[in-house]
Amino acid sequence: TTSTCVTGLVTVPTYSTWSIFGQIVILVLIQCGGLGAVAFMSLFFIMVHKKLNLKDSQLIQEAFNLNSMSGLKVFIKKVFIWTFSIEAIGAILYMIVFVPDFGINGIWISIFTSISAFCNAGLDIIGDVSLCDYATNPLINSVTSLLIVFGGLGFIVWWDIVRVIKEFRPKNIGCLRMLTLHSKIVLSATFSLIIFGALFILLFEYNNPLTLEKYSLFDKIQISLFQSITTRTAGFATLPQENLTNASVLICMLLMFIGGSPVGTAGGIKTITFVSLLAVAIALIRNKRDVVIFKRNLATEIARKAVAVTFMSFIIIFVSTVLLSLTMDNSITDILYETISATSTVGLSRNLTYSLNSIGKIIIIITMYLGRVGPISLAIA
Repeated sequence: TTSTCVTGLVTVPTYSTWSIFGQIVILVLIQCGGLGAVAFMSLFFIMVHKKLNLKDSQLIQEAFNLNSMSGLKVFIKKVFIWTFSIEAIGAILYMIVFVPDFGINGIWISIFTSISAFCNAGLDIIGDVSLCDYATNPLINSVTSLLIVFGGLGFIVWWDIVRVIKEFRPKNIGCLRMLTLHSKIVLSATFSLIIFGALFILLFEYNNPLTLEKYSLFDKIQISLFQSITTRTAGFATLPQENLTNASVLICMLLMFIGGSPVGTAGGIKTITFVSLLAVAIALIRNKRDVVIFKRNLATEIARKAVAVTFMSFIIIFVSTVLLSLTMDNSITDILYETISATSTVGLSRNLTYSLNSIGKIIIIITMYLGRVGPISLAIA
């Protein structure tokens, strides 16, 4: 479940528990879970030269939030080509560090980590402490962060950015404004949340002897930046989560709850939902009838969907927290951190996952599944 739902919460160490075959199975599940069942179904149809009927085309259109059903085969091919290309580049860059450290096994570790990072899974086969041993390694930090962000932005944003770059001319700087409203919201929200999270984590952990106090200013900044990015549903850790201050834990919970962006590999309520709620709140406070984002009116349907998604996610977190509290004697902070992480398919834990009893494991399994399926899909079903 944690592999297919690209969450990353594990009850046993991945690197030492499973054989190479087991790790391959896990990696295949991560790739399938990251890109989605609809994408692989579509690829299968294309490979066997099966013509997509209207029902299949509508399913793909809805799954990827496309405006039309034209060019679906080309779109699906681009998704897989870009995904495998980015993961391959990430693996090659990882090898620069992992091959010297782990020998020939470093190649497999690089491939596994790259796919896991891009799919925002957070599973790794490096050791017991995730990426904590590489907390101050700029290459590992930057490559992992970029893979997480690329995966979390969503495929629609990729194509939009490429389109604008192709149309860019030095004398036509205005073409940068040609990004769709979806892309503008995703990019601005992603950048703002990363910076917001990094600044507050740096502030709250700066003098914490259990986390950042011993590091230089540069290392403190890169570790804080990584922590802010990984909470966007990636699940890798360069800091022990149980050592974070309460203030940082709350910031991380908020970032995990928001998550990544639609039509990508990330979880959470999504940046579009968060920005829509924020815009609705601002409009109500200012007593404005229209909800405006980037000089565009927000459709009422989108605002209603944002409220529904947030409410359903909150209900899932609340119920799973109550149920887990009945079966575990851990602090409410650790339990809430776990359930938000599971619902938003993040994978960060304050050392609670390893100690889950049988009932606790079932609760987290169901929570991860509901978080990945999505609250709206759950409600409609």
